[in-house]
Amino acid sequence: MTINQNQGAPSRFSSLFKHEASGGVLLMLATLLALIVSNSGAAWYPALLETPAKVLIGDLVIHKPLLLWINDGLMAVFFLLVGLELKREVLYGELSEWKKMTLPLAAAFGGLCMPAAIYVLFNKDNPAALNGWAIPAATDIAFALGILALLGSRVPVALKILLTSIAVIDDLAAIVIIALFYTSQLSMMALVVSLLTIIGLFILNKLGVKTIAPYLLFGVVLWVSVLKSGVHATLAGVALAAFIPAKPTGEHAAAEKMEHFLHGWVAFFILPVFAFANAGVPLAGISLEALMRPIPLGIGLGLFLGKQIGIFGLCWMTIKMGWASLPKGVTWKQLYGLACLCGVGFTMSLFIASLAFEGSGAPVFNAEARLGILVGSLLSGVTGFLLIRKCTAKPVRESA
Repeated sequence: MTINQNQGAPSRFSSLFKHEASGGVLLMLATLLALIVSNSGAAWYPALLETPAKVLIGDLVIHKPLLLWINDGLMAVFFLLVGLELKREVLYGELSEWKKMTLPLAAAFGGLCMPAAIYVLFNKDNPAALNGWAIPAATDIAFALGILALLGSRVPVALKILLTSIAVIDDLAAIVIIALFYTSQLSMMALVVSLLTIIGLFILNKLGVKTIAPYLLFGVVLWVSVLKSGVHATLAGVALAAFIPAKPTGEHAAAEKMEHFLHGWVAFFILPVFAFANAGVPLAGISLEALMRPIPLGIGLGLFLGKQIGIFGLCWMTIKMGWASLPKGVTWKQLYGLACLCGVGFTMSLFIASLAFEGSGAPVFNAEARLGILVGSLLSGVTGFLLIRKCTAKPVRESA
């Protein structure tokens, strides 16, 4: 790690936080709008999402409704950004040293296992519902940082960095889960094309090609081939990020330039559009009985209780055993509030729910999942916000 990189780290983090935090507020508004429209009786909302769109190039045909173009196409760009962020953090950021990784790694592991265990506990007798075990394991970084931003400068910088690190590792876990557990029937020919494209990206990287355009061209081919292969198309974004040059060449690396460019588009367009398309849950007839069904109950409790128990419990154990230390300026109460805040699953939870119950033959599962996600995320967000606000009454100065 060079001196310049060390000096640039706070500014890179500040830029990320500003994008994600303000984007989180927009995400909340998009969610609220989706709930209003879906419960207003407007016929255009479902019709819009079901609008077919086709791309035809020779014998290649991609024909999907608008909703799947959003979930498979726009979210691939989101995962490209996730891959770039992860690459930067591993190479020269908060995850570049084992000592820095230990606490967020333990937190992310606890935040993955406990919510999944709670969901399985409530749905163990239903094999079809069990496919949604990973839904409450996700953390929505944009939403969580947006809520944290509402507290302003009273929040210690170390707490924001810890939240970001946990969410980045959480996203990596989600990528692995999608690749291993939510892959449909495979097409060997498309997989071969995907492999050849990845080899092409590897050669570009080894030849020292610094221009972004060739990587993007290969990236489009990779997205199409992965889409046709049966592996979820969003994983093409992560694979592309792995090969974009990250070593500084002159002032900025190609990966850093692309990351900076994509942050605005993802925070202010892609995630709000995804939320508007996926958060429309009809609330008519919703009762306590509906919330007590296994799927929404497992997801809601997994996000609200599972996240705080898993994250805080593993952090406490890791620190007490001397494997990590409490971040400077962060109290145990603030850490517990952060654990609650990580229960805001929203975007990633909705995305995994769409994969888990897609083509299940039981559309009610997806509706119940969205209900559980909204309730669990709302409880987690409000609780985390109030706890952190209460134990950080006096603003703290943010300094490098």
